[in-house]
Amino acid sequence: MQPRLDGWTAHPIVRDGPLEQKARGLPSDDAVSSVARWTVPDKRAHRGPHPEDERSFAPKCQPLLRMAVAHFSWLLTRGYAEKSALKIVGDHFQLTTRQRMAVLRSACADDACVQRRKREQSARSVAGQPLLIDGYNVLTTIEAALAGGILILGRDGCYRDMASMHGSFRKVAETAPAVEIVGRQLEHLRVAGCTWYLDRPVSNSGRLRTILLSTAERFGWQWQVELVDNPDPVLAVSPEIVASADSVILDRCRRWFNLARRTVDAAVPQARIIAMDDSTQRD
Repeated sequence: MQPRLDGWTAHPIVRDGPLEQKARGLPSDDAVSSVARWTVPDKRAHRGPHPEDERSFAPKCQPLLRMAVAHFSWLLTRGYAEKSALKIVGDHFQLTTRQRMAVLRSACADDACVQRRKREQSARSVAGQPLLIDGYNVLTTIEAALAGGILILGRDGCYRDMASMHGSFRKVAETAPAVEIVGRQLEHLRVAGCTWYLDRPVSNSGRLRTILLSTAERFGWQWQVELVDNPDPVLAVSPEIVASADSVILDRCRRWFNLARRTVDAAVPQARIIAMDDSTQRD
């Protein structure tokens, strides 16, 4: 059923593709605040909830947020530019900055949602296969779940955290447990080794690489870690199965696996999940 747009004045314009959005600095589900991402030092000890989250994502707000996701997705499906559509929807529903970020990260056009679901691989499919992991994307979601941060369940079935990188990786209390939890899940899935991809421009990526490799050595896991300028184009064109919830990657890759959600559901039962679309449910 199509959402009604009563009282809206909106003019369709050509929609930017996800790579163009990233190049021009427009918001995407993984880069809402590009300036802060590269300039603000990260001093957090946890990936826990933001002070505004209790109010912004209270149960009474969630029906409104799901309605906003439906309207935003409706506009994206009809070719509206992401930035313009988000402003229209955010202003119409009087959403806060955090709520707009959640709507942005949860929504997608109908065709994108269908195609992502078609390319998603089952747990059985990844057994015996090599897996390429979008390192920060997966790890920060697990860290946030362990720390009690909000995870949003989007239209495409992915969990996404509400944390943001600030240009520098900082090991938090949840980092080591998150790495181990992911590793045990990969072991349970019986993948044929995996390669983690980390953003070279993010400070301290080398330290995270050391943590990953030392953990793998301790448990006997077949891991490799690659530092690249931008993992997105590498993962997007790979013939191997990719683990990520980044929309830029999901819209271009051949095959992907929902590793973050699989890990959270299996190992973090206390995770705070908010379904942002009426058609998605936590299994």
